[in-house]
Amino acid sequence: QREGHANVVYSHKEEGVDLGLWLKKQRTRKKKGKLNISLIERLEDIGVIWDVLKEQWENNYRLLVNFQQREGHANVPQKHKEEGVNLGKWLDGQRQQKRKGELDISLEERLEEVGVIWSFFKEQWG
Repeated sequence: QREGHANVVYSHKEEGVDLGLWLKKQRTRKKKGKLNISLIERLEDIGVIWDVLKEQWENNYRLLVNFQQREGHANVPQKHKEEGVNLGKWLDGQRQQKRKGELDISLEERLEEVGVIWSFFKEQWG
């Protein structure tokens, strides 16, 4: 409540308790199907995010959509920041994952929907 979110970092301690470690264990238990449904619901009620990486991706995607709507394109300069997030670096990381064949096809499609160009060289000389 004090922080406005329940996304506790792994190393965080609260009143001597390893809260971050405890939350990590709860996430692991949930992933394995070993966490009581009532505890899941209670943690969700206070805003616990189960898949932090997915949540970060969604937040960055939202920032990209906002950028695209404002600028009319999705060609984010590499050092450009939105709301404190280095959006250009994130997008470059998505391009690298695609090149390596590591980007989930559903994420690739969503990025294409907002106009992401995967290779500027291909686009210019293609």
